[in-house]
Amino acid sequence: MDLDDYILQLKQRLLQNPGCALTHYNLGLAYIKKHKWEEAIYEFNCSIKESPDFVEALINMGGVYFHLGDIEKSIEVNEKAIKIRPEFAIPYGNIGFFYLQKGDLKRAIDMLNKAVSKEPKFIQAWSNLSSAYLQIGKIDESISCSKKAIEIAPDFAIAHNNLAVAYLEKGDINKASFHCNKAKELGYPVEPGLLEKLNK
Repeated sequence: MDLDDYILQLKQRLLQNPGCALTHYNLGLAYIKKHKWEEAIYEFNCSIKESPDFVEALINMGGVYFHLGDIEKSIEVNEKAIKIRPEFAIPYGNIGFFYLQKGDLKRAIDMLNKAVSKEPKFIQAWSNLSSAYLQIGKIDESISCSKKAIEIAPDFAIAHNNLAVAYLEKGDINKASFHCNKAKELGYPVEPGLLEKLNK
């Protein structure tokens, strides 16, 4: 079904049942695909109004706010999600990522560790944790996190890139080159500076 037809169908459903949280949520997701950000936020808010415990609506709304550049609002709605469902790993991982973007590495590491403790196969959280540890110079911790990510998904390119950087820091050129090449094979845009250092 065409996306515009799907949106029209959802709107017709809401005319018949305006209090359906799931229909509002699905309409919000459809608006994200159309890059209609304000409309998506409106529908997620409608969804939460009808069903205050609708954590997925909060999480997706946080993603929209991040896309719009409002990191503080992204953190705020994910914190609400944690209060509703404290054992759900995704909002911890999201907040960790947002703090990483802000350069608040201590908070990022704290939240990302909580995320992987709740969901040990949360590959994106392992990868972000690896990046955070790299930035504060904890190279062994970074390597450990990247290896966890690769155990879960051997072709996860970002983890191979992080390993290349970490092993270069340790002076292990062979391992750094191996993971750099692997990241390139998987289509990751490896930093030219990293390639230059390895070629030397």
